[in-house]
Amino acid sequence: MASSGDSWMKEYNDAVKLAEEISSMIAERGTMPTSGPESMRHASAVRRKITILNTRLDSLQNILTKPFSRPITEKEINRRKDLLSNLRTRVNQMDSTLKMSHSATRDSLLGPEIKPADAMSRTAGLDNQGIVVLQRQVMREQDEGLEKLEETVVSTKHIALAVNEELDLHTRLIVCDVYCLHECRRTWQF
Repeated sequence: MASSGDSWMKEYNDAVKLAEEISSMIAERGTMPTSGPESMRHASAVRRKITILNTRLDSLQNILTKPFSRPITEKEINRRKDLLSNLRTRVNQMDSTLKMSHSATRDSLLGPEIKPADAMSRTAGLDNQGIVVLQRQVMREQDEGLEKLEETVVSTKHIALAVNEELDLHTRLIVCDVYCLHECRRTWQF
């Protein structure tokens, strides 16, 4: 068995802690809004930590192939390989979970991606009139999507205008405060 001073086991335990941190971050992501800058920053941080963890796992794997300063048994090497394999599987599952949530977020924003083969299968067996009906249906769906987009843009515009008005008000207040401060200093000096 490995001694307490074994650097490989210390690195492995650090990797396990990082994996637990990533796992809790992914669980925390479920309580966050599905979109927005905070969610994007969180997902980016998780991806970055997964990349760091994969690098650490590669390093641990490389260390196992090199001779150790103190000889360890073949049984211990196999145990460590199993530990590494299990942790790598866990990391891959976390990565898949993150990618699936990203895909779900993308689909909720943009709608599911329709592949050309799907479009071809939708028109297979339709005559000209059927294709025209299908085309009108697709256009209606696109119009609905554009209307939703327009609502979002208008809402964002109103928010931007409100923020602009608020900034103008604060700017005027600051200018007044600075002017009053200068006037007060001038009267104090006389």
